[in-house]
Parts: sequence; structure tokens; C-alpha cells
Amino acid sequence: MEKLKVNVIIAGRTYPLSVNNAQEEEGLRKAAKSINELIVKFEENYAVADKQDVLAMCALQFASKAAIVAIKTSEENQQALNKIDALTSLITDHLK
Repeated sequence: MEKLKVNVIIAGRTYPLSVNNAQEEEGLRKAAKSINELIVKFEENYAVADKQDVLAMCALQFASKAAIVAIKTSEENQQALNKIDALTSLITDHLK
């Protein structure tokens, strides 16, 4: 399958990328848009002179959100497993 060529602009710089399908292209474009919106927000709210600092702040925010989601998902999975174990025990006890 031939890869699609995509150009995304982040912080005023163009990055040529290759993707496998239109869904990946849409994801990249949405991600670039989110990054650019966050850059503008940081530049408006903080005295940041260097784009690298702004990009580092963006990376930290996105990474922390991903980490929070992973922690929450792990906790929810553990709760579900605990409930399954409890139900399994009830069923096992009932069948004895």
C-alpha cells in the first residue's frame, strides 16, 4: 500500500510526513491543530521568549494528560477485575 504524503505546520514550521491512510492523516492534522492552539494559549498567558520553551510546555501538558488517562484506565481496569473476581466467587459458592 502506498503511503500518503502530508505536510503539517507546527509553530510556523512545516513538517513533511507519510501516513498509511486518511484516518492517520486526520489524526495528524487534529494533533497539529491542538498543538498550535496550545502554543498560542501559552504565548498569550506566559512571557515565553523561546519557541522551544513553549513546545516543551506543550509536550509536558500532552504527556501528563496521557499519563493521567493511563493511570485512570489502570485503576478502572483493576476495579473491574475485582468485581469480576467477586462475582466469580459468588457463582462458585452458589454452585457448590
